Amino acid sequence: MRKLIVTRYKGGIAAALFDGSKAVELFYENEEESLLGNIYVGKVADVVPNIRAAFVEIEGRVPCYYSLAENTSPVCVSRGQSKKLAQGDEILVQVSRESVKSKAPTVTSNLSLTGRFLVLTTGKKQIGISAKIAKELRPQLLAAISPFQDARYGWIVRTNAAYAPAGELEREAGILAGRYEDLIAAAPHRTCRSCLYKNPPAWLLQIRDIYDTEYEQIVTDDEALYGELQTYLREYLPAGTDALVLYRDRLLPLDKLYPLEGAFREALSERVWLRSGAYLVIQPTEALTAIDVNTGKCDRGKAGDVFYKINLEAAREIARQIRLRNLSGIIVADFINMENGEQDQDLLDALAQELKKDPVKAVVVDMTPLGLVEITRKRVRKSLAEKMKGAKET
Repeated sequence: MRKLIVTRYKGGIAAALFDGSKAVELFYENEEESLLGNIYVGKVADVVPNIRAAFVEIEGRVPCYYSLAENTSPVCVSRGQSKKLAQGDEILVQVSRESVKSKAPTVTSNLSLTGRFLVLTTGKKQIGISAKIAKELRPQLLAAISPFQDARYGWIVRTNAAYAPAGELEREAGILAGRYEDLIAAAPHRTCRSCLYKNPPAWLLQIRDIYDTEYEQIVTDDEALYGELQTYLREYLPAGTDALVLYRDRLLPLDKLYPLEGAFREALSERVWLRSGAYLVIQPTEALTAIDVNTGKCDRGKAGDVFYKINLEAAREIARQIRLRNLSGIIVADFINMENGEQDQDLLDALAQELKKDPVKAVVVDMTPLGLVEITRKRVRKSLAEKMKGAKET
């Protein structure tokens, strides 16, 4: 049985998706609140035309990067939509990317309000449907959302919506549309740099973004977290409240029943062993993440089909580790060289298939002439390693 475990861990909150005793996805949030998804009345501190960017201050005078190329129609609170920004303008912005290492947070005028099944977006005014949803299901989803089309925003139908009842989609569309109207109405009356909308805690969003087909139970041993989960599920996923369980066995703590400590240790270690005796070496750098596949202790021959089987096993584990560690940006995997070109293509296909299981968009780009496999994964939140820097030692 797949279970989603939510508990307090090392001074923060941990969420772990377990398939039996094996972790598929890990998340950690320390006491520091995330800005991701929050919407502000930002103030333009500077416009830098030569890099086609501006710097916008939000609550606490935090400076944020704002791309002029990607935001062609900023919404100025005082004078409506404008094609050109000037220093001192007050505009509606949403944090689209957290600060990463030395980089400032990124904000955008393309606002998004995300639910369990739908995303309301001002970036595109059409209805888009997740590429992961089968073609035969799309007409009925389109019919359910079409009544909610508006000239000011569009909709994205998320993968989770594939088999959702039409009534649930309509209910959520109404909630998101109402929230957008409230934001637009409130913005002119709010002070500069103030927060108009605060995203739910990141650990709750992690639960929202995991496909509901991936778990059968949500288990927590903390009454306060149980209350927050219950409230969130009642609003966004009423059917999911039946899956919520409060664990009460004090003799066997939840983090001992499920190998949480071991899962985090594995996800933070450089070396990952495979069943065959081969191993991966995972090394994040400033520019990219390098993953090297080594034959290690595997002694079942050193050529032909053996390399092929090790590479296939490594492909499955690489996809799991990327998701487990929340690696993003450019990822380069150095598989064991194979002489058979057909096996190379089979390996790329197998890796692409495994990456499709990831809720975050991850794509196999190609294999270079040197045999390096290029992967990209959308960068949204900080990696698990960065998140865990604030964890308290126990």
